[in-house]
Amino acid sequence: MASELEPVPVNSQKHDPAWKHCHMYKIGDKVQLKCIYCGKMFKGGGIHRIKEHLAGQKGNASSCLRVQPDVRLLMQESLNGVVVKKRKKQKLAEDITNFNSGGEGDSFANAEVLMLPVPESVEPSSSLLVNQEEESVVSNKRGGGRRKKGFRVRKGSNALALVDSVYDDSKKVNHQVSLAIGRFFLDAGVPLDAVNSVHFQPMIDAIASQGSSGVVGPSYHDLRSWILKSTVQEVRTDVDQCMGSWGKSGCSVLADECTSENGKTFLNFSVYCPEGLMFLKSFDVTNIMDSTEALFTLFKEVVEEVGVRNVLQIVTKNEGRYVQVGKQIADNFPTIFWTPCATHCVDLILEDFRELEWISTILEQARSISRFIYNHSFVLNMMRRYTFGVDIVVVGPTRASTDFCTLKQMVSVKHNLQSMVTSEEWMECSYVKKEEGYTTLDYISNPSFWSMCTVITHLTDPLLRLLRIVGEKKRPAMGYVYAGVYRAKEAIKKELVEKKDYMVYWNIIDRRWEQLNRHPLHTAGFYLNPKFFYSTEGDIHLQIRSSVYDCVERLVPDTTIQDKIVKETTLYREAAGDFGRKIAIRGRDTLFPAEWWSTYGGACPNLVRLAIRILSQSCSLVGCKTNKIHFQQIHETKNYVEHQRLSDIVFVQYNMRLKQMFYNKEQETPDPISYDNINFAEAWVTEKEIHADEIGRSDWMTVDPPLGNVMILGPEVDDIETLGEGRFDDHEIFDRLKDIGDEIVENDVQELEEG
Repeated sequence: MASELEPVPVNSQKHDPAWKHCHMYKIGDKVQLKCIYCGKMFKGGGIHRIKEHLAGQKGNASSCLRVQPDVRLLMQESLNGVVVKKRKKQKLAEDITNFNSGGEGDSFANAEVLMLPVPESVEPSSSLLVNQEEESVVSNKRGGGRRKKGFRVRKGSNALALVDSVYDDSKKVNHQVSLAIGRFFLDAGVPLDAVNSVHFQPMIDAIASQGSSGVVGPSYHDLRSWILKSTVQEVRTDVDQCMGSWGKSGCSVLADECTSENGKTFLNFSVYCPEGLMFLKSFDVTNIMDSTEALFTLFKEVVEEVGVRNVLQIVTKNEGRYVQVGKQIADNFPTIFWTPCATHCVDLILEDFRELEWISTILEQARSISRFIYNHSFVLNMMRRYTFGVDIVVVGPTRASTDFCTLKQMVSVKHNLQSMVTSEEWMECSYVKKEEGYTTLDYISNPSFWSMCTVITHLTDPLLRLLRIVGEKKRPAMGYVYAGVYRAKEAIKKELVEKKDYMVYWNIIDRRWEQLNRHPLHTAGFYLNPKFFYSTEGDIHLQIRSSVYDCVERLVPDTTIQDKIVKETTLYREAAGDFGRKIAIRGRDTLFPAEWWSTYGGACPNLVRLAIRILSQSCSLVGCKTNKIHFQQIHETKNYVEHQRLSDIVFVQYNMRLKQMFYNKEQETPDPISYDNINFAEAWVTEKEIHADEIGRSDWMTVDPPLGNVMILGPEVDDIETLGEGRFDDHEIFDRLKDIGDEIVENDVQELEEG
């Protein structure tokens, strides 16, 4: 029966959060839903039944025992939200009924009752909002008519007056709550982006649920004692759940540096696996940064704590001292790879691109446009009106990515900017009559400028895509990084055509990607990803198969199992058995690589285990904002009790932030001019000097907030889907990757001989 089930993709119109945590199947005309955590199938009840199952709500569905705690909480909040909405509607209906029965009830005795939904938040008053109200035809017994969608009004002015009164009261209460929260944030110096925490709204909801009973907040000692203790236990439960999966999927140890305000350097160790990302411990390495032996001792301690059998790789930045540590790791742990951070390598490639003279010139011209707009409140509001809320500055994870993402955004709204600078409003603006205004007008009106911007976008967009893929938190990137480099080179070659032109950029990629060219894990990830492997042409797969054997020999100590794996690769290569089923062929494009292997690799148990472990790894360091995490206090305190408490606070804070990043909670649209983004967006929004006479000409209070409107830019493109478009048949790209890899091996051998 199960074999007759046909997977059905969940379309983008399904907005309920539970759709992200189930798979949909079709058998005949009937639809069934499957929980992605425990595998339970639901033949009826729809998405609400799945939500009850995930929330652990007794009644119509059994509770899922394997769901993530944060997912369970999300489902519970969603169910509670539905109940609250129903109660609000019921109460409003009762209020209207009672109001009408008090005086003019008879006149409405036979009237049709249609409810007006209660607004859940205050609508922003911005001139940028576009009226997109839809109309729908509403029919009743008396005939058809047209009404605005969502506006159901009971006949009679008294009912409308009551609804307006309720709405005004709701706005007033929400305004007072927001002011009270704002005062606390400003008085205590809490970072304003703390509102993006996944725990912020649940805190508000918990307080609101107590009604008017008079809630008293926790004391200073409550926070340091039982509340901290309870939170530590919750975090350790999540960590234990991650640790339980290491035996099957393996894990990656990530070592990332951070520097405190007073110049102290800390090395933070975390562990990645598909189940989650967890912070392990932090070391003060200020005094041992130049000692390879001392650093290796720390790495050895962490590996032994995690378990040598669980660790596939250690990921660090691609810096000299870590290269040396990586060699010691390979020598002392024969079953563990050292891997340079792919995000760091891609970022270095982008930095080298922007240092090319012609690209640097265009970027500076684009920055001058942006700086003029973002330093004049009137012009900034004008720009946001003409772009329908799209900001031209896109804050990326690094400075180089911010540069090229912003350039791409400007190209996307080119016509909007050109309409702005030719408008009467622009001509009458006093700011545009300054030298910077005329320069901005010249650049935006110059076709040559836009032509160069478009070429740069075509050269860098595949690298930006690769940067997003390798920086992905929840989806392991190991099966995609090799294909990402291939597509980047392929796009550059198609754009520039002439070998002498595209080799300039290929050489930059090869130089920065040197340590990762032909890295066995990356190459094996490409080979074991069915989406890409079956798209290769000719004997290309033969060139990369040896990397799979490198992984077999290093990751599988048992020679008997090694031999079995080599034999089982034949079935995979020839798409024999279940690998060749039509459903398995469709699954190459719809399932995660590791999931595909666990589903269709039953005839190759040894190869399946290796494939899942390789395809379950990250390629990059996954850092989080370490502000307000007091690593330094741990190492400065000399009191044993307080040292332990501070260690637990850091453990909780770091893991909570990693968890929020891992599950990718949607953030509010970042404001490019915010000081929080100064590290990455500075060149695009700040002047070289601040002049006192210019400060008073811009008023932040008049600036409309960013809307984050992306509709004008068109639908988002799936990065993984884009990688899979087309064949992998360019021998020049594969041959060059192979040649560079061989050169690295020869250089390593030469260095060892000279040493």
